[in-house]
Amino acid sequence: MTHVNVLDPGASPLDYYGYELRRYREAAGLTQKQLGAVINYTGSLVGQIETARKLPTQEFSERTDAALGTDGLLTRLLGLVLRSQLPAWFQQVAELEARATEICTFQTHMVHGLLQSPSYARAVLGAVDRGNLDDRTAVRLARQRILGKEEPPVLWAILGEAALRQSIGGPAVMREQLARLLSFADDLRVNVQILPFRAGAHAGLTGSFNLYRFGSDPAIVYTEGYGKGHPTANPATVRDCSLRYDHLQAAALSLTDSTDLIRRTMEERYGEQQL
Repeated sequence: MTHVNVLDPGASPLDYYGYELRRYREAAGLTQKQLGAVINYTGSLVGQIETARKLPTQEFSERTDAALGTDGLLTRLLGLVLRSQLPAWFQQVAELEARATEICTFQTHMVHGLLQSPSYARAVLGAVDRGNLDDRTAVRLARQRILGKEEPPVLWAILGEAALRQSIGGPAVMREQLARLLSFADDLRVNVQILPFRAGAHAGLTGSFNLYRFGSDPAIVYTEGYGKGHPTANPATVRDCSLRYDHLQAAALSLTDSTDLIRRTMEERYGEQQL
């Protein structure tokens, strides 16, 4: 266990989490195996998390906080830990999402990450790389924690109709994903509109983009390429994309009609008879 002794809490949020976990466990006079028995995990897993070799989960953090009397420290650290595991070029986006008061996103062919179901996220992430897929999926889904904050951002999501029809992961996965979109139908802070094929030429033909607005800071536009992101607060770009978004909202179906199309597509294209 030499690695445990040299663990540097300043090396990363994951190392800090492991350091604090070990410190609280030892203060409680428990071995890794004993703590594992209390929280219904293996001692080996406790050791892997303590040495920053395994990502903690929400459930692990909550159980450990309760067992060790940490006043919720590990659960509070979890968001920072998981955000630090995102690709370096994407970490700034997660920070923008966490700070924004309003998020406007237009996606041409895929459901935005903040709205993805677990199986859909896993299918997307595993399309070209299946390595470490469980942890990568957990990290992506952790971004959705912002929707459950005491004061969550208002999210406007315009999805091209292709996002409903591109069968990612198969019919069962798509049915789960569309059901997740429908679950937001009565949420005034999460608004999903569909841009139908029949809209023809539209203001978003150049591609997907996100617009982040904040309480006092300038708005930021974010676009993405392969392996890199492009955030900008350039006023001209922000004005242009804001205008484009207004036109996209005008061309998209209403919230009610969008819900009807999502439900109809789920039943007709991904119904149980096709599973």
